[in-house]
Amino acid sequence: MLALPFFRRDLPVLRGDRVYLRMPVAGDYMEWAHLRGESRAFLEPWEPRWADDELSRPAWRERLSRYREDFARGSGMAFFIFEVQSGALLGGITLGNVRHGVAQSGHVGYWIGERHAGKGFMHSALLLLQSFAFDTLHLHRIEAACIPDNLRSMRVLEKAGFRREGLLRSYLRINGLWQDHYLYAVIAGDRRDTGTRASR
Repeated sequence: MLALPFFRRDLPVLRGDRVYLRMPVAGDYMEWAHLRGESRAFLEPWEPRWADDELSRPAWRERLSRYREDFARGSGMAFFIFEVQSGALLGGITLGNVRHGVAQSGHVGYWIGERHAGKGFMHSALLLLQSFAFDTLHLHRIEAACIPDNLRSMRVLEKAGFRREGLLRSYLRINGLWQDHYLYAVIAGDRRDTGTRASR
């Protein structure tokens, strides 16, 4: 199994003007659980069905373990999104299903706390992740999937340069139901100069 080229003890931090991204650590639990808990009704329609112990400490430890395993295998990376000005946790964004060889691609997923939505933070995070994926990991293509009713998410993707490519029927089981998703993608050649940077 290939390891990501940036794997080492000092985990990457991606820095922008408004937000920065870093991998979750154990000490993030309380802020994460509070933000997810207060945003539950806002998030549930767009996510896999929450487990009964979704916000518990044991579930959190399992989540961190999966993140670390994906990172070590080179198959993906999970980031938390923080506001530069306040240092507050805003949400999360992942680059998963990373494939090398002839594909050179990855899949983006994301969430944001309800009180932080609609303020441009996710747009900034998506641009940072694009810069990292294309410039550091040298991927060629990044994909994202979006439920057709999620107009807010579609606007965010399109503003970040993603293009809708088609409809994936009964693609993911979201909130207990198999749902169609639009497939969005951006490739390295689509990018505009965003002025973002990723550092480690």
